[in-house]
Amino acid sequence: MTDAFSLHPQLAADTVPLGDLPLSRVLLAKDANYPWLILVPKRPALTEIFDLPEQEQNQLFGEIRQAAGALKRVTACDKLNIAAIGNVVSQLHVHVVARRKTDAAWPKPVWGAVPATAYAADIRDKLIADLRNALPVVP
Repeated sequence: MTDAFSLHPQLAADTVPLGDLPLSRVLLAKDANYPWLILVPKRPALTEIFDLPEQEQNQLFGEIRQAAGALKRVTACDKLNIAAIGNVVSQLHVHVVARRKTDAAWPKPVWGAVPATAYAADIRDKLIADLRNALPVVP
């Protein structure tokens, strides 16, 4: 076991880094079907929210609130789905997914509904810029 934070390789492969909040690394999922942020607390060897000390649990929930608000403002989505599942990647991470009634999976969960679609570079870059402007991350 290591005492240093490192991002799980699957999370690194499936996302683009947006920046850091005080507790969490914020990532943008590479799936253009749904604008999707992932928050990963920068602490080693955690799998559950309750593994964090209570003060950091509160910090995480505040950061989820910030990320959700920014994603909602930037995307004008119909609904947000927020989940910490971790069945495939056990490293503690929280999904914040913008949903539209017209998306490919609506009203079902997004996991496995359709294959991931890559962002066009210009659309991805604009989304990243807009989210960085709406969310106080440090790139």
